[in-house]
Amino acid sequence: MNKQRLVMIGNGMAGVRLIEEVLKINKDIYDITIFGAEPHPNYNRIQLSNILQGKTHFEETIINEWEWYAENNIELFVGEAIINIDIEKQTVLSDKGLEVSYDKLVIATGSVPFILPVKGADKIGVIGFRDINDCEMMIKASKHYKKAVVIGGGLLGLEAAKGLMHLGMEVDVVHLMPHLMERQLDPVASGMLKSELEAQGMNFLMEKQTVEITGSDRVEGIRFKDGTETTTDLVVMAAGIKANIQVVNGTEIEVNRGIVVNDFMETNVDNVYAIGECAEHREVVYGLVAPLYEQGKVLAARLCGLETKAYEGSITGTQLKVSGIDLFSAGEIYDDSTTKPIIVQNYFEGVYKKVLIRENRIVGIVLYGDTRDSNRLFKMLNDKQDIADLTSIPFIQPNGAEETLSVEAMADDEIVCGCNGINKKEIVDAIQEHELTSVEAVGGCTNAGRSCGRCKPVIQDILAYTLGDSFDDAPKKKTLCGCTTLDRDEVVAEIKEKGLTSIKEVMNVLEWKQEEGCSKCRPALNYFLGMIHIDYIDERNSRLVNEKMHANIQKDGTYSVIPRMYGGVTSAEDLLTIANVAKKYNVPLVKLTGGQRIGLYGLKKEQLPDVWNDLGMPSGYAYGKTLRTVKTCVGSSFCRFGTQDSMSLGIELEKRFERLDTPHKVKMGVSACPRNCAESGIKDVGVVGLDGGWEIYVGGNGGTDLRAGDLLCKVATEKEVLDITGAYIQYYRETALYLERTSQWIERLGLDHVKELVADLEKVNALNSRLADTLNRYQEPWEQAINDEAIQNTYYRTREVTLEK
Repeated sequence: MNKQRLVMIGNGMAGVRLIEEVLKINKDIYDITIFGAEPHPNYNRIQLSNILQGKTHFEETIINEWEWYAENNIELFVGEAIINIDIEKQTVLSDKGLEVSYDKLVIATGSVPFILPVKGADKIGVIGFRDINDCEMMIKASKHYKKAVVIGGGLLGLEAAKGLMHLGMEVDVVHLMPHLMERQLDPVASGMLKSELEAQGMNFLMEKQTVEITGSDRVEGIRFKDGTETTTDLVVMAAGIKANIQVVNGTEIEVNRGIVVNDFMETNVDNVYAIGECAEHREVVYGLVAPLYEQGKVLAARLCGLETKAYEGSITGTQLKVSGIDLFSAGEIYDDSTTKPIIVQNYFEGVYKKVLIRENRIVGIVLYGDTRDSNRLFKMLNDKQDIADLTSIPFIQPNGAEETLSVEAMADDEIVCGCNGINKKEIVDAIQEHELTSVEAVGGCTNAGRSCGRCKPVIQDILAYTLGDSFDDAPKKKTLCGCTTLDRDEVVAEIKEKGLTSIKEVMNVLEWKQEEGCSKCRPALNYFLGMIHIDYIDERNSRLVNEKMHANIQKDGTYSVIPRMYGGVTSAEDLLTIANVAKKYNVPLVKLTGGQRIGLYGLKKEQLPDVWNDLGMPSGYAYGKTLRTVKTCVGSSFCRFGTQDSMSLGIELEKRFERLDTPHKVKMGVSACPRNCAESGIKDVGVVGLDGGWEIYVGGNGGTDLRAGDLLCKVATEKEVLDITGAYIQYYRETALYLERTSQWIERLGLDHVKELVADLEKVNALNSRLADTLNRYQEPWEQAINDEAIQNTYYRTREVTLEK
């Protein structure tokens, strides 16, 4: 049966969660294409404020890595927005001219910041707060400017303001209303919040209406309706969001505040659906993640042809993610003649709790300073529980005040992770069934704790409750992945001790929790087996996706091909070959890389085998966990400052170690003199020529985590350089964690330890002997590698799309 094509516009949290749900039900029902306007894989927008506040890095917010899309055969186009939907032809057109047909179309374009329509709003230095690009602009501005104004005293505005303060900026928060977060907090809680933020250094300009942003090209100040002004170097608009529905303009798709959908997320047009912040359901547009995930489950079942309960809307709860402040609110906030409040107020400890009751049922919750009751109270609100018999006990606690935090007292169906709708029983069942021992493992299995993360302490308590005396809350060892309780050293030891020789055997004997493993453990096991057994036959299907393709996937879904140029040295013949290939395949970009090679960028997946065959050159392994490059200067052959022949040594190093599997990528550099033109001081292995010898530096890193290399030793001959480098690389292969760079590895093991090792001639010879045995495995012709039948049959699929110029 031919698969239908599912096209999704939007690569955000709601849309990709929908795809995850579809894959859980039936991964073979659709060919899936995703278009994302941002140049990133799917990431957690809830964590943007934590990026600003320095609690996390962008890389840690990635929910689905590039490999996830490839492993699930999802065609991903990032940095490419859809600009037109043709309802009649059932096609979409991108801003890059790509037209793709669909059988089912899901619109998940999210929302955009509401930019106040005031004079000067288009000046440089006026931004919103909605994506990682906004965060990057704030971080960049903080390095050059010191004053910022955030317009909007709601949830987003306060999170942005706190982040800017962390970046060292002086911050004014401008708010139109007399109280902060007036939609979520009553005046008492709002006043406590304002006092706490002021104590932290935040300044507030309340009841101020912005009428103009002043300055020449760049913002210099803000003028308010009452005639007052304030100066600023940066303006962050956080006064609200609106559904991003521009893509449906001019179509028959019904819109109001958002794209109008029914209880199954269907629009008024056949085969077109909408979910997330762009969708309007029963006249409501949701801006929090929990309802969006609920919508995704309903729509996934619908798309897979299953009977499903209708989506009837959500009651949402709000939490603030600002350092040192806990607050939660849900439902109604303000008292009226029909409600009766139960209030606990403790200014000394900074705690305020209010529950609004109507007809013996909770209709509203406001918690400030202590939100530990939030999940239980929120469930009572959602369930419309009759609490007539509970109101005499302090703050509606069913078992008294001391039982508030007791996991044992929680009902099985009490929601623990509100973002993902995961209850206590689901977490307990996962812990018991899969022998989970950490919060991270619970998240990987159930999704609990993977969004805002505020439920992680409760998950920790559930782990303790479920595991009893066997629970260890000490810092956990770094297991290989969630499929096993073993760490790297334990897995390697078991493979050696039990003589395990295949990935399947390892998983069976060591009782892997998931029969087929996962994208983390399969490449690691493939590497470990190859490192241990000289005669191991590489399992290509367990390689990371780029290694399987012999090319690097780029942000637009195309690939880069980079042939090997030993030591950065080439020939006129090779240059002509590369030029002819670039011309034949109409390569969009030909670029000199940082590793002294020529890269061909923008190739389609189905072109890769033919491109490599036409090149007739070995791969530079720019994608591999192996030796990438050996950068060299021209050395004593040409340079008047060169003291050694850096090119010949660099070429020898590259030829000796090419294609050798390593725990992570390895880069080398050889400089002919201490001027270090080949940047040897920031390489995994760097060699610097001296009069009468060489210096060897190790553990350098020129990437995000910049690290200068450490001087390992000085030697007199090129042979000593090769021997020491070989021993060093082999020891790294045998002792490093999988995907651990040498810069991290050397700090973990200690430089002195490695120095002692390479000073022992017997150990150096033994390491080089094992390395030589391994290198013999990589002597098969390059042509055999690129024509591997499994690669051809499994990984190169033709895209059935048309490109209109």
